Amino acid sequence: SAIEAVIVHLKLQIANEQYGASAERTRRLLDQMELQLEELEADATEDDLAAEVAAEKTAMVTAFERKRPARKPFPEHLPRERVVVPAPCSCPACGSSQLSKLGEDVTETLEVIPRAWKVVQTVREKFSCRDCETITQPPAPFHVVPRGWAGPSFLAMLLFEKYGQHQPLNRQAERFAREGVPLSTSTLADQVGAAAFALMPLYRLIEAHVLAAERLHGDDTTVPVMAKVKTDTARLWVYVRDDRPFAGTDPPAALFHYSRDRRGEHPRAHLSSWSGILQADAYGGYGELYAPGRMPAPVLEAGCFAHARRKFFELADVASAARKKSRGDHTGMIYPIALEAVQRIDALFDVERGINGKDAAERFAVRQDLSAPLMTELHA
Repeated sequence: SAIEAVIVHLKLQIANEQYGASAERTRRLLDQMELQLEELEADATEDDLAAEVAAEKTAMVTAFERKRPARKPFPEHLPRERVVVPAPCSCPACGSSQLSKLGEDVTETLEVIPRAWKVVQTVREKFSCRDCETITQPPAPFHVVPRGWAGPSFLAMLLFEKYGQHQPLNRQAERFAREGVPLSTSTLADQVGAAAFALMPLYRLIEAHVLAAERLHGDDTTVPVMAKVKTDTARLWVYVRDDRPFAGTDPPAALFHYSRDRRGEHPRAHLSSWSGILQADAYGGYGELYAPGRMPAPVLEAGCFAHARRKFFELADVASAARKKSRGDHTGMIYPIALEAVQRIDALFDVERGINGKDAAERFAVRQDLSAPLMTELHA
């Protein structure tokens, strides 16, 4: 019951963090709470099974039954393998062979086929012409990496595990060895580097597509980097092209850049050849992009109300103050003007949700009719 109470408490905490104020630093806290939650739920299930075994051996003890969440049905796209248990040929009660089928019960069990390794041998036969003595042979098979030994599926798995699942190459090498395929970490690193080189044309196409946009959304976020003494903080710069809110037909895309610091020279280098409308926060590093004499043309600044709202929200976070008060922690003052500012900005967001996907003329008309008075009142 103590574990049950902790599980419920953790679920409430996770829900509050997920649907509360958005902040990058809460992601690590959520990861830790999710890990603690799954450990507790595993322990609770183990305790349930131990209690059931103990109850079977002791007639005077009733097993405690934990209320488990209802399991969702297995996805429909998964293939079904039908295994029919043979029915008896005669009635086990009287021995009669006159049996008629009344129906059937189906029990579904989720299974997985373990990863299978194989070596593909491509045989290229050589032939010699008896007339001219010319030797001919089909060309070698295509490899993503020139003169490579790794197939495309293997490379895709390697990259996804490293960058999508955050599995370092040394851990992948250990797992491959346990599966009977010993590959050194340096060998895998060579394949990652070669695959990154092979994918560079795709990256350049995405970059050209994003920088061809008339408007971009820009932001940066922190990235922890292992350093000699302590973990260092690097930056990931993201530039997004998405014209769907403006009824645009071009596909959305995101362009990523990495840097070890947050100096303003980085966004200026990223957007050195681009001009248009940039929606971003008030970071000073963007300042030179907005300069009138900037070449090839000045960038038009579009402020971000999500960033503007965040500062007011921190002063008017009623829910956070209530949580601190319930824990007996010191609660800061809730500022009425900040709370009113949050409510007025939220009203602007409501207008934007209603015109999302409309063409530019319709959005402009609605903004002049509904948003402009709200902005005037907010300014006052």
